[in-house]
Amino acid sequence: MPTYFAEGSPTTDLTREDLRAAMAGVFGQLGPRRKVLALPPDFTRANSMAGPLTLVAYQYFGERLTDVMPALGTHVPVSGWQLERMFPGLPKDLIREHDWRRDVVTLGEVPAEFVSEVTGGLYAKPWPAQLNRLVWEGGHDLILSIGQVVPHEVTGMANYNKNLFVGTGGAAGINESHFIGAVYGMERMIGRADTPLRRILDYAQDHFCRRLPVVFVLTVIGPREDGSLAVRGLYVGSDAECFRRAAELSLRVNFTVLDEAPRKIVVYLDPEEFHSTWLGNKAIYRTRMAIADGGELVVLAPGVSTFGEDGEIDRLIRKYGYCNTPAVMELVRRTEDLPGNLSAAAHLIHGSSEGRFKITYCPGKLSREETESVGYAYAEPEEMLQRYDPAALRDGWNELADGERVFYISNPALGLWADHSRLWSS
Repeated sequence: MPTYFAEGSPTTDLTREDLRAAMAGVFGQLGPRRKVLALPPDFTRANSMAGPLTLVAYQYFGERLTDVMPALGTHVPVSGWQLERMFPGLPKDLIREHDWRRDVVTLGEVPAEFVSEVTGGLYAKPWPAQLNRLVWEGGHDLILSIGQVVPHEVTGMANYNKNLFVGTGGAAGINESHFIGAVYGMERMIGRADTPLRRILDYAQDHFCRRLPVVFVLTVIGPREDGSLAVRGLYVGSDAECFRRAAELSLRVNFTVLDEAPRKIVVYLDPEEFHSTWLGNKAIYRTRMAIADGGELVVLAPGVSTFGEDGEIDRLIRKYGYCNTPAVMELVRRTEDLPGNLSAAAHLIHGSSEGRFKITYCPGKLSREETESVGYAYAEPEEMLQRYDPAALRDGWNELADGERVFYISNPALGLWADHSRLWSS
C-alpha cells in the first residue's frame, strides 16, 4: 500500500498548479478508473484546500467522478452558497448528503478487549465501525478521502481514517469515539498521531475495510508572514505512512509553544465558519493547554446562534451545560438521555475549562440568559469587538492602548497552542 506523493516542509508553499500537477501524477499512477467517489470535508474545514483538490479530481475524471459526499460527521449539511464557495463550478447533482443517524452500515466491531487495552481500561466496550452506505456499497473503484491534517481534540490529529469512520460514520460510532477521546483526556492526545482512538480506527480499517479502494489526499496548511494561508505539505497514499508524515509536518507548522502562559486569550470566530458552540469551542480546547490558571478566555463569536449542530444535541447542551469531567461522568451514569448521546457528553467536557480559567462568550445571536445557562460568562459582542478589534489585532501578543496585554488568535481551527509547562500533561 504505497505513498504516491509526499512533499512538504515548514517553508513549502504549494500553488494550485503544483497541486494540480501532483494529483495528475497520482492519478496516472493509479491507472484507469470508471467510478470515483470524493469525500472532502464540509465548509467548516474550507481552509483545507479540499475544495480545489475536489475540483482537480472532477476536471481529471469528468463524468467518472460520480459522487461527492462532504464528510459531515455530525455537522449540518453544506448549504447552497457554501457549496458554491467551496466547489465553484462543480455540478450540484454530484453532491450527496451524509445522514449520520440513518444512512449507515455497521461493518463490524472492534473487540472490547482491544478497546480496553489501548485506553488503559478506561473504556471497555466494543466499538462499532460504521460507514455511510454509499461509501460501503456504492461500487466505486476509487474513493478519494480529502482533507487537512491538524491537531484534533478527539483523535489527536485530524483526518486519515477519521474522515471515513467519523466524517461518514454513524451515530453509535461517532458518539462512542468522541466519548473515548474525552474520557482518556484531551490533553493526553491532542497533537499526537498515535492515540488510543487512532489505534481503534486503524484496527477497523485493517480488519473491515481492506476491499475499499481508498486513497487519502492529506494537506498541511500553515500561515504566511502576512497572515494568509499556504499549503505547506501534500501527502497522497493508501497507507499509514502517508498520514504519519503529514502529522509530523503539522506539528511543526500548526503547533505553537509559548514561553509564557497568557492571562488573557482572545479568539475570533469567523461568522461564515462558526455558527454554533459545537464548532466554536475549538476556541477552548485548542487553547486550554496555553492559558494560565485563573486566566480568561474571551471568545468573539458574532455568528454563533446555537449550541448544537442538530436539535437533540442542542437540547442536551442547554439541559446540562458545560461542566467538568467528573460532573459529566456522573451525568452519564445517572441520566437516561446522555448515555444515548455520548458525543454530546464528550462535547460538554471539551467545552469546559475544568474550573481552571474563566470563559467569556460574546455570541452575536445568543442571549445573555442562554449563554450563562450553559456555564459561560457573557459579554456584549459589539462592545467586545470594539475593544478587541479583529482588524487591528495581530495573531500573537498584543498590547492595547490602556496597557492590557492579550494573546490573540484569529482562527482556532488552524492550530494548537500550549504553554511549555503543560506539554501533553497526563
